[in-house]
Amino acid sequence: MDLKRAEIIANGLVQGIGFRYFVYRNAIEIGLNGYVQNLGSGEVLTVVEGQIALIEDLFEKIKIGPSHAYVKNCNILWDEVKNEFNNFEIRP
Repeated sequence: MDLKRAEIIANGLVQGIGFRYFVYRNAIEIGLNGYVQNLGSGEVLTVVEGQIALIEDLFEKIKIGPSHAYVKNCNILWDEVKNEFNNFEIRP
């Protein structure tokens, strides 16, 4: 099993419209661990660990976002797994 860690940053109209809950719901459904949180810059940060293919699946969903979102840009940074998560959570 090829496990990785990824940091995904989405910007555009991504705060105040249920974006974090959208990411949370999809990450739980896919089976990834980590968290999603709003950044002061107006962006949304998602940090996940799991199988590469599953993270790529979540990344594709984040690029589209929920119905009221407008994702202008979405970047992913890959890293080694640190095994610091037991679940997926929404952070403030």
